[in-house]
Amino acid sequence: MTNPLAGLRLETRAEVQDAVRALCAPAAARTSPGGARVRFGDTAAHYGRAAAELEGFSRLLWGLVPLAAGGGDHDGWARVRQGLTHGPDAAHPEYWGDVTSRDQRMVEMAALGFALSLVPELVWTPLDPHARQRLAAWLFEINRHEIIDNNWLFFRVLVNLGLANVGAEHDEAAMHRALDRLESFHLGDGWYEDGPTTRRDYYVPWAFHFYGLIYARLAGESDPERAERFRGRAAVFARDFVHWFGADGAAVPYGRSLTYRFAQGGFWGALAFAGVEALPWGVVKGLALRNLRWWARRPIFQPDGTLSIGYGYPNLVMAESYNAPGSPYWAMKTFLPLALPAGHPFWQADEEPLPDLSGVHAAPHAGIVTYRDRPDAHVVALSHGQPAPGLRHGPEKYGKFAYSTAFGFSVPVGGRGLQQLAPDSMLALADDGVHYRVREEPVAVGLDGDVPHSRWQPWPDVDIDTWLLPHPPWHLRIHRLRTGRRLHSAEGGFAVDRDELTADSADRRQGAGAAWARGPAGTSGITDPTGERAGRVLDPEPGTNLIMPLTALPLLLGEHEPGEHWLACAVLADTDAEAWSLAWDAGPPALPSWFGQR
Repeated sequence: MTNPLAGLRLETRAEVQDAVRALCAPAAARTSPGGARVRFGDTAAHYGRAAAELEGFSRLLWGLVPLAAGGGDHDGWARVRQGLTHGPDAAHPEYWGDVTSRDQRMVEMAALGFALSLVPELVWTPLDPHARQRLAAWLFEINRHEIIDNNWLFFRVLVNLGLANVGAEHDEAAMHRALDRLESFHLGDGWYEDGPTTRRDYYVPWAFHFYGLIYARLAGESDPERAERFRGRAAVFARDFVHWFGADGAAVPYGRSLTYRFAQGGFWGALAFAGVEALPWGVVKGLALRNLRWWARRPIFQPDGTLSIGYGYPNLVMAESYNAPGSPYWAMKTFLPLALPAGHPFWQADEEPLPDLSGVHAAPHAGIVTYRDRPDAHVVALSHGQPAPGLRHGPEKYGKFAYSTAFGFSVPVGGRGLQQLAPDSMLALADDGVHYRVREEPVAVGLDGDVPHSRWQPWPDVDIDTWLLPHPPWHLRIHRLRTGRRLHSAEGGFAVDRDELTADSADRRQGAGAAWARGPAGTSGITDPTGERAGRVLDPEPGTNLIMPLTALPLLLGEHEPGEHWLACAVLADTDAEAWSLAWDAGPPALPSWFGQR
């Protein structure tokens, strides 16, 4: 069994229920004898094995709890109860461990609190009194220790909701302090920053809104004003977030934690769970299920059917230090609408396609502009960049100029040189021709209408202003480079897939001022309207791209003496070879009148 979702159409509620059972089935063989830990693999995260194996246990509940709440059966609940008995027991060999400040265990507690809220008859009532006492006391520890000042505060909320629901000791004051702090992160239009940072990414939909909508549903009567705020913000946010999804169900890969995969669609199910018809129910249902089906077609599973770390395929290169073997199972969040009855409008509605989202859409709070030139085209997101200090591959996850649902983005594999760097959608600069620097932490960013702008300094004596201009199906990039040293530059378009058996004969062209490459899944080109840079097609190291294991990357190469230089390029990529050729032959959009003058 490689793909447990193979053969499932994933169109009906019953098929989505089957998907939960299929995804959880391989975990049985990886569960400890006492039921408290699930060991999905042998790779490591920074928080140690006990917390990692708790993660393997708890994250499955994000799918199993809605399944049960909606009346779906599962034969593993006795094993879950066994785990809930032994995990909080300090005298048992499978003890989950003492809770400390800023502890990963707090993250995993949230699923247990959620279970106590939705299915206490399965996870609480059957436990003996001593087991209940141990579980409640262990969960209550989330109120005694420092918690990270970001979306983690919602874990304290969910745990206290669950404890309150079963009549156990809880801290309502701590819960409301956490909620007040979480609301202080709201920027407007449904966008949050993840704590006192500038990060605006998938943690907005799959954390802030996902948990906020759960709260709105569970605490709507006791805290109606806050519940209504959470619902209203989610409805407004949906109008931006819908632009991140292609007609095929793929979402824009951007930011950290992308190994959570189909958690991308969890927001849409959370809207249904909280009764928020932000878009017609058929559209919401289509967004959720098409995303799940897109993922079901990807080679994301290990040989025993468990989820791998990676994005479009198993790939440890792109992972963060907090990605343990069980981490990908936060993808189970997408199954939240299974808690709804079969008669709910979400399930009764016929799937509807996306509305026509062709054109350009700006989300100022995120500093992102998305575009597509036709309803079935891939989605491109242009970004002014966000700082991500300390995050593995932070410049690639937040600092690239463009991200695509079809072509993804690439991360470096170490070493030196362009093959290892794989600088798709980046301007890479080197003063020695070998060690390249890219946009890491912009010193200033802005959004002028639908044009993202940033200023960045790869060296103290090198100052770059970058403007990104959407012209579907193209986009223009303009850079004003002021340098006190001689530089080599390489600017990449989107990477395309290449087959390892035909790597030497891939359809590609390179020369003065332009380069393009065509693979089985699409075509990508980059051209310099000024003709000052040379085109080249690079074959990056394997495993650099998140979606395609082996890629070709069209580049523009240049050399720049000390002084001021204006650089420009036009980028075009498409999954449709004929559409790409027609647009390429028609030529790129004209440079703006201010080019070379600001």
